[in-house]
Amino acid sequence: MINIGFGDTDFSFAVYIANKPNMLEYQGLCEVTPLVEGEINAINQTCGNGWRKVFNVYAKLLYSLDKQYYNFSTYAATWQDYRDKYLLQAQSKTALLFSAPQLIPNKEIVHIICGKGHAKALINSGKLVANLVWLDDEFAIDSTNKLIVCPYFDYRQLSNIKIEYLAYLLQSLKTV
Repeated sequence: MINIGFGDTDFSFAVYIANKPNMLEYQGLCEVTPLVEGEINAINQTCGNGWRKVFNVYAKLLYSLDKQYYNFSTYAATWQDYRDKYLLQAQSKTALLFSAPQLIPNKEIVHIICGKGHAKALINSGKLVANLVWLDDEFAIDSTNKLIVCPYFDYRQLSNIKIEYLAYLLQSLKTV
């Protein structure tokens, strides 16, 4: 199986989402492709507020992580600068994937699936085999595979308080 999406080909932090931007240049993606500075803004301009929220929540999450375990916030003065200058670019260690997670136990890759519905679709199709423990109606974790299911990356579904909770869960993966 091959990873398909945006980001660093040598990622250590992967977010999985069910859809890709509705732009012709991305419909034929067949690998992980680094974005370049300005490309997130171009996607936002073309595809609208939904994608703006995905990128903003992704950057806010990375920026909120404890520096002891994750160094993303050390690269830029604000989460907005991080989003614009580093997120999903070469050497960022981040990826936004449209393919199913490839889980390798004990490998230092963190996997986050956006949305319970997406996670269930991956499981029902046989594309994801995981030992998920549901913590509540929105969050699940498989510590062995460093996998978390969370609400979709949208301000209403993944509010700031839920971003903080997700950051806490991510920290717990580093201390297991």
